[in-house]
Amino acid sequence: MMKTLLELFEASVEKFSGNVLLWEKVNGKYTGFTYRQIQDEVYRFGAGLMALGIEKGDRIGLLAEGRVDWLVSELGMFYAGAVNVPLSVKLDAGFEIAFRLNHSGARMVIASWTQVKKLEEIKDTTPEIEKIIYLDSMQEQAAHRISFNEIKELGSAFLAQPENKKRFEERWKSVEADDLANISYTSGTTADPKGIMLTQQNYAENTRQSNTLMTITPEFKTLTILPWDHSFAHTACLYCFMYNGASIACQEIGKTALETLKNIPKNINEIKPDLMMSVPALSKAFRKNIESGIRAKGPTTEKLFNMGLKISYSYNALGFNRGKGFRMLLKPLYTMFDKILFSKVRANFGGNLKFFIGGGALLDIELQRFFAAIGIPVMQGYGLSEASPVISSNALHAYKFGSSGRLVKYMELKICDYNGNELPRGQKGEIVIKGGNVMKGYWRNEKATAETIKDGWLYTGDMGYLDKDDFLVVLGRFKSLLISSDGEKFSPEGIEESLVDQSPFIEQCMLYNNQNPYTSGMIVPNIAAINRELEKKGIQPGINGSDKATLEIIQQEIDAYKTGGKYAGMFPERWLPATWVLVPESFNEQNHLMNSTMKIVRGKIVDYFADELKFLYSPEAKNIHNKMNIKALSMWNNK
Repeated sequence: MMKTLLELFEASVEKFSGNVLLWEKVNGKYTGFTYRQIQDEVYRFGAGLMALGIEKGDRIGLLAEGRVDWLVSELGMFYAGAVNVPLSVKLDAGFEIAFRLNHSGARMVIASWTQVKKLEEIKDTTPEIEKIIYLDSMQEQAAHRISFNEIKELGSAFLAQPENKKRFEERWKSVEADDLANISYTSGTTADPKGIMLTQQNYAENTRQSNTLMTITPEFKTLTILPWDHSFAHTACLYCFMYNGASIACQEIGKTALETLKNIPKNINEIKPDLMMSVPALSKAFRKNIESGIRAKGPTTEKLFNMGLKISYSYNALGFNRGKGFRMLLKPLYTMFDKILFSKVRANFGGNLKFFIGGGALLDIELQRFFAAIGIPVMQGYGLSEASPVISSNALHAYKFGSSGRLVKYMELKICDYNGNELPRGQKGEIVIKGGNVMKGYWRNEKATAETIKDGWLYTGDMGYLDKDDFLVVLGRFKSLLISSDGEKFSPEGIEESLVDQSPFIEQCMLYNNQNPYTSGMIVPNIAAINRELEKKGIQPGINGSDKATLEIIQQEIDAYKTGGKYAGMFPERWLPATWVLVPESFNEQNHLMNSTMKIVRGKIVDYFADELKFLYSPEAKNIHNKMNIKALSMWNNK
């Protein structure tokens, strides 16, 4: 059994030396870099770090987009005995980056051309940083700057000396299972993010565990569109693919975030991936693009597509019972629609895409049904960074819509009540796990570590249960639960996701109930879709009378879940929002109301919209035509 990522990498280079490990755009064309080529670069960079005086256990920050040099940097750190502190490129230069570098005690930080400016801006507030390592060219020389290539040149010279070459080999072979690989900071849902200590064994073991869920062969290719600093892409993509001799393509980075996003469809068709990692926000965007493409082909095509979806939904059922029983009778129709319609949709994903692996947040069951219908199912999984992160996942041979799949092997799981007592199968409670993938603890935070890890068991803070078929159903965060005035609890995520996914008029939504008489909601409207609907009704948007119609459109979307509505019975009515307000701006990363994995940050939303929240529990809020909604609508229409 491999105990470190270095053992994993060395074994893969030995077995798959000529296979392409990484694809990256060079002069406008994807170029492959083999396992052996990457190893050579890693050795040079790792030796260069030693030449600069990096000692075992030193921390180094890494602030860059996914690229060949990202992986070379991380592995090079490991070979020098150092610890990677991966940083999201979406972090602000001020508190967010400075806090992580200072808190981790990083000696150096590596950055791409898009990020170095942030580091230069905080140089005076990060005094322990000795060097900023430029992955790309430097405009001006300075004592605190050094280029990535310079370090590799130092490494080549270092390895040319027999005694130093021996020191380098001794250094990397001294790296042990319990040595830190990463200090991975939480996404900033609190004022001071916690540094998750993940060891070499944590990652190596979780890679082994993850490979018990599904088969990846050396021929497989993936395109990484998720940030590499996040543990999901880290394990499920980088190291699982490396473990199997498969190859990873880096997304083409544009001059702006929007340009990078626009590169995704082009890169997919260039790489023709076999599978891809996704998060719900990306899955929703893919679905919207597919549906708008179908609408653009005219009403006949749209009608056929919707008919095909209905047949596919019936044929697929809940996934695990696909095509069974009377559903076999639907196979000829399902096959016909797949050939004339869905195969053409799949062609836009390169033609080889077999499935997505979904993580990062709960995925609405309707999205799971949609992607399964078009022949590219989303294999929803579950995990958290403290577990390195994979705990469970659906797979092509075993999946059930609405679940997060079956558990990885070599790990224990139990469901506990509020007092920590284990509950019988089928009962809802906190998900608690034990295994080699459980983090070492939180960096410099013994109190938080003791609260989260008890007798080797990781208390995840997530609520769920194991069903009779061994599928894990995750219901949401304990901390995000709606709590009524009588103490009853309910997870809001399902309602929120359904409102957003089923309504073209609701862009985002967050429900709230903290021991109040009723549940309230904060809604971000899709103002463009609403205005199109108003025009269909002969109402001119933005004029007197349109506000009333707009608010009634949104209320109708909520009423659809009540008795007599289209979605009646999906959720208990007492947990639907009795009052709601339109908020004047969206939840996004810029205002810190959404984190880097596209999850809403509830605590910050509550603070940010404190006035709106207070208003929601006033008598005036029960009338949807209230002053707060009118004011928010005015702001949206003037944007």
